[in-house]
Amino acid sequence: MMQKLYFGGPILTMEDAFPSAEAVLTEDGRILAVGEREELKLQAGPACQKIDLDGRTMLPAFLDPHSHFSGFANSFLQVPLDEVVSFEEITEKIREFIEENQIPEGQWVLAKGYDHNNLAEKRPPHKEVLDTAAPNHPLLLQHQSGHTGVFNSAALRLLGITAQTPSPAGGKIEVKNGELTGYVEENALIQYQDKIPMPSPKKLMGAYQKAQDKYMSYGITTIQEGMMVKQLGPFYETLCRSHLLRLDVAGYLDIAESDSLIAEFPGHIRQYQDRFKIGGYKIFLDGSPQSRTAWMLHPYQNAADGYCGYPTLTDEEIEFRIRKALTDNMQLLAHCNGDAASLQYITTYDKVKKELLSSPDIRPVIIHAQLLPEDQLDLAVKNRMIASFFAAHVYHWGDVHIENFGLERAKQISLAASAKKAGLPFTFHQDSPVIQPDMMETVWCAVNRITKKGVLLGEEQKIPVWDALKAVTQQAAYQYFEEEEKGSIRPGKQANFAVLDRNPLAVEPMDLRNIRVLETIRQDETIFRR
Repeated sequence: MMQKLYFGGPILTMEDAFPSAEAVLTEDGRILAVGEREELKLQAGPACQKIDLDGRTMLPAFLDPHSHFSGFANSFLQVPLDEVVSFEEITEKIREFIEENQIPEGQWVLAKGYDHNNLAEKRPPHKEVLDTAAPNHPLLLQHQSGHTGVFNSAALRLLGITAQTPSPAGGKIEVKNGELTGYVEENALIQYQDKIPMPSPKKLMGAYQKAQDKYMSYGITTIQEGMMVKQLGPFYETLCRSHLLRLDVAGYLDIAESDSLIAEFPGHIRQYQDRFKIGGYKIFLDGSPQSRTAWMLHPYQNAADGYCGYPTLTDEEIEFRIRKALTDNMQLLAHCNGDAASLQYITTYDKVKKELLSSPDIRPVIIHAQLLPEDQLDLAVKNRMIASFFAAHVYHWGDVHIENFGLERAKQISLAASAKKAGLPFTFHQDSPVIQPDMMETVWCAVNRITKKGVLLGEEQKIPVWDALKAVTQQAAYQYFEEEEKGSIRPGKQANFAVLDRNPLAVEPMDLRNIRVLETIRQDETIFRR
């Protein structure tokens, strides 16, 4: 029996009934008692380890409500382009990456993280630009959002894409003046990306370890595989068999491939085994607002021909998927950025639920919910849905949203305050590898709603710090059906904690993003220390 007593600093329980405590007593990885220090000292055994927080703040470890673990791991093997501002910088970094890593001719090169909104050219580069960077390597340049990409000429030839290749439904292969540009969107990107060989198991296993280290450094102990496709099955078999997962991972299966994946992991359905569980299914209903592929009810600002983006699935296709999720009693995550996409999901789910005589409560999640409007909230609440907001969009792309939608529509992205008022549970995520899984930056974004250019974007949608913290602790645990195990400091739950250098409830709101995680504890074991 191993006991630990934590004391000596602010302890935020994230429980509304008792929001703070003087001390926490744990035993064998679980919380035994929460309360006054002297009282808990009397309960502790003689061998109890005393841990003085020395003024630091302890709260429940964060849970990542939505990211792509394998994609984040893969990002450590790709050309990083997050900071580039021109085509010239893109070509330079790709050349340097190929040379430094001595990549043989003919081997695929992947580059990730550029955003055309930050480029001097204000558009994606075409294949000719990429050809100068990698004339002898097939190359995919992927947008930071993950929804669009550009192939170079070598990649197009290898994949068999020509100017006559039809665009798939819910996607686009761009052709101008009868010639391929190399630019692809949504389902076209997904379709051909799946044909690119995966990295070697040895390389990817190392990348998985680096990715876990990064999540831990932000105080996270539960993470998500937000779109688990069949190709990832063998890698997860290795991760589980070799006991390489140090964090809990919830995988959400591509519903089109779910039956075969479930057959591969029969002991992982809705329960952790070797720190991995299959939490449910995932579908995509549209694209991204910064790439102007999110599906909107009203046209984008200054859009030609009333362009509103486009859907990726028909109503009939969504009905089939929702019915399958309910029949299988599997949680369903639906990527919805635009208000037309969220309307399609909410109304179709409502229709299917009514048609079924009985159905389980699967807590369906609206992933991103960026432009989910107030007039859809009541129906979402009625159907016991959860909105997982990409709240950091306010800072990272808020200025772009103003350009794409106008100020008034942009003010309504990630309407957390309205969701709270309506009684709609919500969480916050970073969609890593889109951005780093920095929970305190996300809390800062939700509390302040400031864009990179300093615009206050939707003051009425600001929320208190406490509510923002609950979105990445208690509410995130609820989203995973793990509210009895994680998300708050309460007797009986796992001893999962994040230790911060300052108290988020006591600093100036604009200083929240500067708070650092000093230690991450999972089931009473320190797995990260700064």
